[in-house]
Amino acid sequence: MNEIYVTGHRNPDTDSIVAAMSYAALKNALGEKEYVAVHLGTISDETNRMLERFHFQPPRFIQNVRTQVRDLDFDRPPCLDASVTMDRAWKLMREQKISAIPVVNEDGTLYGMLSAGDIATFSLNTVGNPRVDSIPLFNLLSVIEGRIMGDGGDMVDSVSGSVSIALPQNCENLLFDSGDGIVLCGSQPDMIRRALDKQVACLILCQTDVDPAWLENSGKTCVISTPLDASRVHRLIYQATPIDRPCATKGLISFHLDDYIDDVREVVLKSRYRCYPVLDEEQKVVGTLSRYHLLKPRRKQVVLVDHNELSQTVPGIEQAEILGIIDHHRLADIQTRQPISVRNEPVGSTNTIITSMYQEHGVTPSPHMAGLMAAAILSDTVMFKSPTCTKRDIAMAERLARIAKVSLSDLGRELFSGSNDSKSAEELLRSDFKEFHIAEQILGVGQITCIDSQKLMERKDELLAAMRAAQKANSYDMVILMLTDVLQEGTQLLYIGSDETIRNAFAVEPKDNTVFLPGVMSRKKQVVPMLTTLWG
Repeated sequence: MNEIYVTGHRNPDTDSIVAAMSYAALKNALGEKEYVAVHLGTISDETNRMLERFHFQPPRFIQNVRTQVRDLDFDRPPCLDASVTMDRAWKLMREQKISAIPVVNEDGTLYGMLSAGDIATFSLNTVGNPRVDSIPLFNLLSVIEGRIMGDGGDMVDSVSGSVSIALPQNCENLLFDSGDGIVLCGSQPDMIRRALDKQVACLILCQTDVDPAWLENSGKTCVISTPLDASRVHRLIYQATPIDRPCATKGLISFHLDDYIDDVREVVLKSRYRCYPVLDEEQKVVGTLSRYHLLKPRRKQVVLVDHNELSQTVPGIEQAEILGIIDHHRLADIQTRQPISVRNEPVGSTNTIITSMYQEHGVTPSPHMAGLMAAAILSDTVMFKSPTCTKRDIAMAERLARIAKVSLSDLGRELFSGSNDSKSAEELLRSDFKEFHIAEQILGVGQITCIDSQKLMERKDELLAAMRAAQKANSYDMVILMLTDVLQEGTQLLYIGSDETIRNAFAVEPKDNTVFLPGVMSRKKQVVPMLTTLWG
């Protein structure tokens, strides 16, 4: 519940995934709050190879950061077993100043909800019908502080019958039904004798003793002695009833920890209840939720890395609290409720910035983490051939390689040598895809970095079909796929959209939705800015 998510963008590349992992590791090494690296979209084969190469598990996957029930400071009252007495439940409610309490089965799952109103209604009904049915003997003894006398109580597990007090003024008129009735007696030998002779179901002796000889012929009568007076016992006896009887069990509304607050609020507004049980993944009760808990929900806390654009970030970000941004892209449209720490630097990789942060805090990444961060820098700078690459990127990558004891050239070949043959055209398009909003235009740009772009060009028709489907599904004005060749140091650019836009943006003559752009290696610095200038 106190976790802080560190996340990259929706279609994460290696730099995005590793930036989340390395920054979370740095913050945790500094002993700050619990930072957790997470990811949003499918992790690419390239990234998975590097994670496996340096012995890391992928970060946790999340779908969104919308506020959930688990984010609320809901109440956590004790849960009572269904066999507990009403007396015990009422005392607990008064002590903890709560108006409702969950009733659970033996395994912790929900049985019902008991409210103060349920107890009051049950108690009022006893005024017109002073009878109890099958009260467990253990419950009764506990509530009235009683003890069993004679052998009759050993033969019963529960007591039932109409409850009556044997008062001196009506002793002569009080009648007992054989085998039925619960009689409360004070120091009234004649009445005690009559009750025993009639063998009432239960005889409760209030602040008095009885001749032991009388109990030898008590038969099936359960005789109980209590230090309480008769009037008090008469009030308490009904409170010995198990709470499974007055509590509500039908038509209950409950919520789960993973339920979203937006959905919960709609249900609560349409409901007459004031308190709702909260269940975990195993259907066990973990607390109760009331209307006032929804007024000031505690938002999830998030740090964004390798992006700062609303269309690229985690869904539900408007309900979360952004604590910081670490990025190397242009400033976009993310808005925050309060000032935050933003580190945005013109370098080729987010991991270059994070490596500097390790230095500044005097923390050395582990050899495995250093190797992974070096791979991320190589990936985002296309082995230092991208125009976004700076001397800092090279220096930091070399320093990380020394810590990890790896060769940057060997690591680079591992990065870009993966096969794309087994992937569908749609998977290739989405492997590293970003959405941009420029003026009133919506642009989708995918990029595949490889060492043999001609092999991918053999699947040109498949790729263009996937791009057309993406354009239609998302109402893009233009879709671009960059096949960036490390060895050729250029990009085969496929596009769906206006030929004139491509012609004017890159000063080339396109043919059959394709154009080769020598020297173009960066989406961020050589493709998107050209279209921004044209459309802006």
